[in-house]
Amino acid sequence: MKTVAFLTLGCKVNTYESEAMLKLFHADGYQEVPFKEKADVYVINTCTVTNTGDAKSRQMIRKAIRKNSEAIICVVGCYSQVACDEVSSIEGVSIVLGTQYRNQIVELVNEFQSTHQQIIKVADVMNLRTFEDLDIDEFTKNTRAFLKIQDGCNNFCTYCIIPYARGRVRSRQKESVLKQAQSLVDHGFVEIVLTGIHTAGYGVDLDNYSFYDLLVDLTTKVKGLKRLRISSIEMSQISQEIIDLIAHSSIIVDHLHIPIQSGCDATLKRMNRHYTTKQFADKLQELKRLLPSISITTDVIVGFPNESEEEFMQTYQWIKDMHFNQLHVFPYSQRKGTPAAKMKGQIDGQIKHERVKKLMDLSFQLQSEYASWQVGKVLEVLIEEKQGDLMVGHASNYLKVHVDLPHESVGHIYKVKILEAIDTELIGSVIDEKN
Repeated sequence: MKTVAFLTLGCKVNTYESEAMLKLFHADGYQEVPFKEKADVYVINTCTVTNTGDAKSRQMIRKAIRKNSEAIICVVGCYSQVACDEVSSIEGVSIVLGTQYRNQIVELVNEFQSTHQQIIKVADVMNLRTFEDLDIDEFTKNTRAFLKIQDGCNNFCTYCIIPYARGRVRSRQKESVLKQAQSLVDHGFVEIVLTGIHTAGYGVDLDNYSFYDLLVDLTTKVKGLKRLRISSIEMSQISQEIIDLIAHSSIIVDHLHIPIQSGCDATLKRMNRHYTTKQFADKLQELKRLLPSISITTDVIVGFPNESEEEFMQTYQWIKDMHFNQLHVFPYSQRKGTPAAKMKGQIDGQIKHERVKKLMDLSFQLQSEYASWQVGKVLEVLIEEKQGDLMVGHASNYLKVHVDLPHESVGHIYKVKILEAIDTELIGSVIDEKN
């Protein structure tokens, strides 16, 4: 039996792409084994968001080579895209792919087996104009299905290397998205998460077909779909028609992840983010007016070059006033090759650490408040796994709920009355089964 082991670093898009590549290996007769075990082929799907991501990618490549020096080592993804020479010069690396050609990975493995010559296939992503289809019908590690609908980003934020690793926005054809969505539902998934590098940028490169149009088609044409989640959306892309659609749809969930990155206009400008805090706040209020129960989570970067204590406190207060329900907080990391890395006024690591802690404490407080607000309400919960004596899943608003159910409940949605909030998590009892 031929064996393959995967190690995936970075984002949900990488997870999706690893699952799609694994499906190709399965079709060629490979069995997956854990990465720490000996395998015939290792696939390291790399991340390059930070310099730490690069270092971790190199570490994992060398780990695979040490585990089996005879193995075929495939390095794919964002790090190998932007640092192809660096990756290909590591002794023992067999195949180097960037963020394209992953649908050819098994053929390239077979080619390497014949020639034993290193294969490097890295496209110039800035010239790519078409989306690379990678299909998945089932996920080995999830009860919700991810559906990649676009690749690339046109924003060029000053701190971010990703447009150089992924190229500009390329949208998947709507027929392909709808077919894939129907296939996932037919395979038993009740929730689909739309994902991409710049998910709601979908459609900017298509004629007369927008992200809103796709949401309408998914919620009306995919038979049996119970829940649709958007992995992340920029506030500039939340149009009034999208707000109205979410407010009236029983399928699109009451949770949006909308990155703000900073609550200070001067910092946003240095980041090259194309909005002001007022524009963000106005739209947020409109969302909450039409959807009073909605959960809004966000990303924040602290310690961006020249961020003074005053600017940081502006961000802190603004986030508190906006009442986000959870924050993902990142200390700014200098990324070689980005404009921000060359900016003067880089912030000391200890200061960044203290600012992260302050915002994480605020996040816990906001999340706990939102959780306690759910007590007495009935939420729809997708059961995912067993933890201790109870089953655990996420409600549509993405809060974690613990409930007493049998193991067969995994993958099903239940209506659950919330009895208690313990910090940021909820305990409830089933009212009835929805699915």
